[in-house]
Amino acid sequence: MIVTGKNIKRGLGICAVTMVAAIAGCKQAGSGKMAARQDSLPAGDTIMSCTSNLPARFAAAASTDTIVASGKSSYTGMVKIPAGDYQMGASDKEGRPDEYPQHAVHVNGFYMDATEVTNAQFLEFVKATGYITTAERTPDWEELKKQLPPGTPKPADSLLVAASLVFTPPVKPVALNDVSQWWQWVKGADWKHPEGPGSNLKGKENYPVVQVSWDDAMAYAKWAGKRLPTEAEWEWAARAGLTNQPYTWGNEAVEKGQPKANIWQGHFPDQNTVADGFARVAPIRSFAANAYGLYDMAGNVWEWCADWYRSDYYTQAASKQSVNPIGPAASYDPDEPTVPKRVVRGGSFLCHASYCASYRVSARMKTSPDTGLEHTGFRCVKN
Repeated sequence: MIVTGKNIKRGLGICAVTMVAAIAGCKQAGSGKMAARQDSLPAGDTIMSCTSNLPARFAAAASTDTIVASGKSSYTGMVKIPAGDYQMGASDKEGRPDEYPQHAVHVNGFYMDATEVTNAQFLEFVKATGYITTAERTPDWEELKKQLPPGTPKPADSLLVAASLVFTPPVKPVALNDVSQWWQWVKGADWKHPEGPGSNLKGKENYPVVQVSWDDAMAYAKWAGKRLPTEAEWEWAARAGLTNQPYTWGNEAVEKGQPKANIWQGHFPDQNTVADGFARVAPIRSFAANAYGLYDMAGNVWEWCADWYRSDYYTQAASKQSVNPIGPAASYDPDEPTVPKRVVRGGSFLCHASYCASYRVSARMKTSPDTGLEHTGFRCVKN
């Protein structure tokens, strides 16, 4: 994956092996204006939408075609989530437009990983299958150009390299509508080197695996005999039996009492007080589980869901109760209408109340499926 120059145009309607925009941080919501949090913040304060607005890039293809289930699938490390009915979406005025309207959903019971998939678990998968993640694959220009608009110029060979997005905090306050101030494409960044080639996983076997694309997560799930959760399953599990509460633990503000999740404290993105004990990703089980026994359903790393993302999906779903919904048939993001995206949930260590309060149970974001990021991982479910 690479950052391409301004002379590289985005393809229209191109599949995941081609040039897409990466979701990595936050840009101004809607048509470029910041969406003010209604009735809850003083005038001038804003809530930012973690959407894509980074330079376009080429991604290498990844496929689950050669992945075979290991045959060792079990419910070890999973918790049973009961069947139930709930109102999906934001019940207060804290949500973004795509969290409304609330709509009735029924989900059958299922099992869910108690934690995010760890580096140790992902390593076992890689050793067993020889799988190479999206971020580790070098784009093949001869194959890519077949799927791009005629005349698309070839980028420099030095740019056609395996890379991924790494959080690089600025040394001073910056405008929050320019994500390039804190995200950089780093050659050699991948799941084994989450912060770039100088980093490694020594002592981090129990940390969530990151820098994995949706394709990578799907490949792991297939091998493990599991699947990715639907967005409806994920929110139901995060709510853990609570009705219309904003957080997986209830309604107490995230800043009050003991640290409840791995998020950003201080001034985003240049000063982190590390009040919760972690500047970046935290080991699994570092914070209390919710009532269902699930850890890190808020903060730490974003989690891939199975669903395509559509900004108006909730409006379409509001007319009747949805039973085990699997999301829309295709993706549409008005901010980037040519880039198909999948849903991510739960927020990350970069979430802050003034910027990206996505540790709320109804908060939803979207990411192109071939994108790896330092703050994105996943967990699996099983029927």
